[in-house]
Amino acid sequence: MRRRAVLGALLVMLSPVAAQAMTVDEFLSKAAALKAKGMAAMLSPDIGLLRDEVKAAGESYRAEIEAARAAGTAPRACPPPKGQAKVDSDTLLASFRTIPPARRTMSVKTAFFSFMDKRYPCP
Repeated sequence: MRRRAVLGALLVMLSPVAAQAMTVDEFLSKAAALKAKGMAAMLSPDIGLLRDEVKAAGESYRAEIEAARAAGTAPRACPPPKGQAKVDSDTLLASFRTIPPARRTMSVKTAFFSFMDKRYPCP
């Protein structure tokens, strides 16, 4: 039993999932700092961090939509097929900036889901 507990603790510690989701406020702060760096931003590890955060939110969003369809229930939204929903960083950042500062403690995932729901409602 003790061995299982130790193994479980190790798995939690080694898990690639972040301990805490990035908030919209953190995301916007990092994006502003990168913008201020100009071309030097391309060398910053934060650019990959932000890209990965949005990519993970997008994958999670797609998975939820597909799971609803597979279960025969109405999906939360109706985005175009994968690879056709083009969202540029300026549009996404503009959407995140419309979130009132007091609500920017929400996760990037939650904000991304809301953005996509509004952008691609079902007919």
